[in-house]
Amino acid sequence: MRSLARLDASGVLYHIMGRGIEKRKIFLNDDQGNAFLSHLAALTKDESMAIHVRAALPNPIQLI
Repeated sequence: MRSLARLDASGVLYHIMGRGIEKRKIFLNDDQGNAFLSHLAALTKDESMAIHVRAALPNPIQLI
């Protein structure tokens, strides 16, 4: 079943998760994980959003 669209409200916390298909690794090495975190840091430079907690493990990824 498809998810319904969620509201985008200012000041609300979101829990974002990502997992590899069939429990496979998302990042095959540290360089890929570090590149992901660098891109994520670039998204927060304008301070329109903040990431409070992050876990970028080989599988899964969790952001709050």
